[in-house]
Amino acid sequence: MGRYRPPQPKPSPYITREGYERLQNELRALWVRRAEVTQALAAAAAEGDRSENAEYIYRKKELGGIDRRIRYLQKRLPELTIASDAPSNPQQVFFGARVTLESDNGETVEYRIVGPDELAPDRGDISVDSPLARALLKKGIDDEVTVETPGGQVTYYINAVRYNPERD
Repeated sequence: MGRYRPPQPKPSPYITREGYERLQNELRALWVRRAEVTQALAAAAAEGDRSENAEYIYRKKELGGIDRRIRYLQKRLPELTIASDAPSNPQQVFFGARVTLESDNGETVEYRIVGPDELAPDRGDISVDSPLARALLKKGIDDEVTVETPGGQVTYYINAVRYNPERD
């Protein structure tokens, strides 16, 4: 008997316009890649014994991964809502905001709140579903936010909030 895991909560359906376009481009590229892999798979299958054919086995696994991602994107894209409207109060933190924070020790960081499908921590994009983003939502400049991290509680002060569609 396997271990029971309760289902994960559904991710937020919000996405930025550029994130939505990125996912659409990925889906188009996957269909092109799928055609190439299918041709390579057919060529590998024509070589004979499939049980010991490494090329056939590799292409079969690759095709499965591509098909999984295509199915996910085809199911996820219609569910998404593009959030491109500027908020009524640009001094508060909402979806799409670029927030400059200062920690207790004076370290300054900048994050952009985006949808879970466009998460990129290396660029400073954090998911609206993350604990930090949840704590920041509806807060304003000069507000204090405390977030529980694996290393303990961290307190941030909101120094700036910007809404600009293009990347800096």
